[in-house]
Amino acid sequence: MSVRLQVRDVPAFGGLDRLGAPTKVQHMCGRYSLARESVEVTVGTDHVRRRGKPRYNIAPSQRAPVIRRNAQGLVVDELRWGLIPEWSRDDSIGFSLINARSETLAEKPAFRGAFRSRRCLVLADGFYEWQALGRSKQPWRFVRGDAAPLLFAGLWECWQPTGLATPMESFTVVTTPPNAVVAPVHDRMPACLDPETAALWLDASTAPEMLLALLKPSPETGWTRYRVNPVVGQARHEGPECIEEHIEALPEQPSLF
Repeated sequence: MSVRLQVRDVPAFGGLDRLGAPTKVQHMCGRYSLARESVEVTVGTDHVRRRGKPRYNIAPSQRAPVIRRNAQGLVVDELRWGLIPEWSRDDSIGFSLINARSETLAEKPAFRGAFRSRRCLVLADGFYEWQALGRSKQPWRFVRGDAAPLLFAGLWECWQPTGLATPMESFTVVTTPPNAVVAPVHDRMPACLDPETAALWLDASTAPEMLLALLKPSPETGWTRYRVNPVVGQARHEGPECIEEHIEALPEQPSLF
């Protein structure tokens, strides 16, 4: 059996209906960046370092760094973006599970197991959202004004493909309603944690009620946004042009309907 590894050239978000089946893909939280070779973050009293190739346009199905806790402490691993639950028949469900809504992740079949015992932190330094302008979409990048790295709340899974010896580890990014900086562009944003709440998120002893309380919109203080080149919507573009400011806004094209 071969496992499909493909990247789609659209910003994507999907979820599950009330029965746990994938819903139609919507555009949301489908690109982010870690545009630096070296990053150091604080999680509680621990310091975690990651060195690697700058990632200007991380897209679904690509591998990206996440922080997990094991018996030795905190480690950085590269997992595939797009959660593949252990009960999945194939990996295609991952395209519909790149995000998990904070309001329902404790209930949905695809997320509740990982929420209980497989939580992670997704390393980033910015994320992209697309603003609808009639029939056009303008991408914006959201970053901290001080250029500080970001820690997204995430969930991870380990899926064993039939006929293959090596399991596939994957993750999803938890989302919340937007703060005041993101709201004019989109109605969701990643759940961003500070060093203290990040430590609680990874702590196996944190009560579910407390975990859910951590997942709230990041305060708008210190956040900024700017337009970027529409090429960021195409996963094959992975260079620094993806994060450069795009001064010229896309013209608004009225819908025919």
